[in-house]
Amino acid sequence: MVKVLNASPTEQLSSVYVLGVRVDRVTQQQVLDRLDSLIAGYRASQQQTSCQQLITINPEFVMAAQRDPFFRQCINEAALVMPDGIGVVWAARYLGKPTPERVTGVDTLVDLAKRCAIKGYRLYLLGAAPGVAEAAGERLQALAPGLLIAGAYAGSPAPAEEDEIIERVREAQADVLCVAYGAPAQDRWIKRNLARLPVAVAMGVGGSFDFLTGRQQRAPRMMQKLGLEWLYRLYREPWRWRRMLALPKFAIQVVLKGRKADDA
Repeated sequence: MVKVLNASPTEQLSSVYVLGVRVDRVTQQQVLDRLDSLIAGYRASQQQTSCQQLITINPEFVMAAQRDPFFRQCINEAALVMPDGIGVVWAARYLGKPTPERVTGVDTLVDLAKRCAIKGYRLYLLGAAPGVAEAAGERLQALAPGLLIAGAYAGSPAPAEEDEIIERVREAQADVLCVAYGAPAQDRWIKRNLARLPVAVAMGVGGSFDFLTGRQQRAPRMMQKLGLEWLYRLYREPWRWRRMLALPKFAIQVVLKGRKADDA
């Protein structure tokens, strides 16, 4: 099944379902243009339009969504679902409905920061360890001169902190909220609070703050192009091997029942 999404008055975006989980068939440029449109509309409405959720997805997310109905709902109802993991790109191709390219969260965050610097949009960075969001903001400002960081705060995804965090974001008058609590916590947090988030777009960014600040190392560019970032991360963090077991399970399920699930 291919779903056509309303992207803008002049553009239609389509999506494919991988094991019942939505993946949008978009380029990074389309993602940036869509975000720009959402932010511009939010400002034009004097902050009266509803916040929209952006999710990046990889095979681990797809497998987690099989066990977590609310997480699956978060993904399938989001405004945009970016094909981050190479396994998701492969699955879409296998299903005969390929994505144009892989769209990673950290690269999108950097390019979004550059777009925001040009347009005067304001970013709020939420999550990661204490002090990391602030450091990530400084790094983004170095990469995107003129970028306005409305605020940065570690906080936590605990429900007890939600009111305080939302008030902080409101006072900061941000346009975009980037949440780095890791999946699925960050995406569940955004979905729970979507109706009252005072921003145009809320985006789960996973470990992007750690990559930006050098606390985590990205794979060499060649490995990124080959879709082997997962292997490099396993080399750097061998304790992740249990989580990586989701990858062969994902591939097997896509091969055995992927087309049937997609047609359902």
